[in-house]
Amino acid sequence: MANTKSAEKRNRQAQKHRARNASVRTTVKNAVKKLRDAIATKDPAKAKEALVVAAKTIDRAASKGVLHARSASRHISRLAKAVNHTAAAK
Repeated sequence: MANTKSAEKRNRQAQKHRARNASVRTTVKNAVKKLRDAIATKDPAKAKEALVVAAKTIDRAASKGVLHARSASRHISRLAKAVNHTAAAK
């Protein structure tokens, strides 16, 4: 429990940040899920479009500090590798 005014303010700010971060994380998860569904359909064009959207949302999350920059880069790299593998299989 916060005892000082500054601690109460930090608590309020943390609640706002937590809600905002959760929203951004959910957006990232949904974009990645759509990409994985596109990969599962084995349609390279659809997968590449979904990759662009997913990469953009992951980069945006990293720029806001929700994800670490290297973690975001690693996720994008692995997703791109999966998309390229799908395209090569066709």
